[in-house]
Amino acid sequence: MKSFPVLSPSSGDISGAGANPYEKQPSRAFWRSAVSDLSPIEMDGIYQPRFRISRETRISAAGSCFAQHIARQFKARNYRFTDVEPAPPFLDAETAEDFGYGQYSARYGNVYSIRQLLQLFARAEGAMDPDDHVWLQDGRAYDPFRPTIQPDGFASLAEMEADREYHLDQVQTLLGQTDLFVFTFGLTEAWVNKRDGAVLPSCPGTHAGTFDPDTYAFRNFRFNEVLQDAEAFIALARQHNPDMRFLFTVSPVPLTATATDQHVLAATTYSKSVLRAVCGELAMAHDFVDYFPSYELVASHPMRGIYYRPNMRNVAAQGVARVMDIFFAAHGDTGTAEPKQDETPAVPTSDPACDEEILEFFET
Repeated sequence: MKSFPVLSPSSGDISGAGANPYEKQPSRAFWRSAVSDLSPIEMDGIYQPRFRISRETRISAAGSCFAQHIARQFKARNYRFTDVEPAPPFLDAETAEDFGYGQYSARYGNVYSIRQLLQLFARAEGAMDPDDHVWLQDGRAYDPFRPTIQPDGFASLAEMEADREYHLDQVQTLLGQTDLFVFTFGLTEAWVNKRDGAVLPSCPGTHAGTFDPDTYAFRNFRFNEVLQDAEAFIALARQHNPDMRFLFTVSPVPLTATATDQHVLAATTYSKSVLRAVCGELAMAHDFVDYFPSYELVASHPMRGIYYRPNMRNVAAQGVARVMDIFFAAHGDTGTAEPKQDETPAVPTSDPACDEEILEFFET
């Protein structure tokens, strides 16, 4: 095997540069010292915040089911978390969560893609009126864009329409009350209405509705589409607050099922790779965008899968606690999350509400 000479600063071969750039890198920049010589729980310095988040920062959140952990932690640690659609006072914490309250900054349920988020605010501002207005099933009315926030649906179309009108009115106010928007990217796979391109949070015919191949089509968003949608959302949000900053994460939760012809593992790798690449591009392009590596802290191979439950999909409570502790410690907050009385625990003993888990019931 051919060997290569090792150049030293005194050899005269480094154009007066002195040490090469790698000699000035900290230990966290080297795989051996930062990863292979450590256990997963010893790794340090994996997150370096671009900007600080204080308890005076007005924070709003949306995203896939893993994002519920982030929202829950901000509230439990007494940060200024925005919730424009709080639960009615007569509901206890468990019932409120069953009805989609308190999961995010409004009662929009899980938002799996940035396209879904972008159209949510377009609908709130009256710039979009989707073709899917209501799904009627067994005498109950379901909101196609929030099919799981009302267990067993609404009692009537009028009740659903009134609730949706209130919901969108509240969403319209959200960005004006936000200094930091936190979004967890979940999926690239989605189902859309062919007539207007509206993205649905779940495939019709799973939670509610009826699947019609002449009406609905499968989409697997590509890198450029996800990036363009993210840039469009950033531009929209900063119209409401020119100083708004963004914290993006990627959910470490794999796909429950894929509608592609790929193995679900390969399909998951594609989705997460695209979403992670988009987050990296956004963080490099904008100094007001930060990326938190929740995906790497749970799903990367050095973690050896220790933070997953036995199904290798759901994140265990210990994994959630580890990820959240790293995030808040990096922002100078080393306290313990303490939920107020009757509030949902900061680190739940059960999994967050995840719409796509229903797909497991369709496995043959």
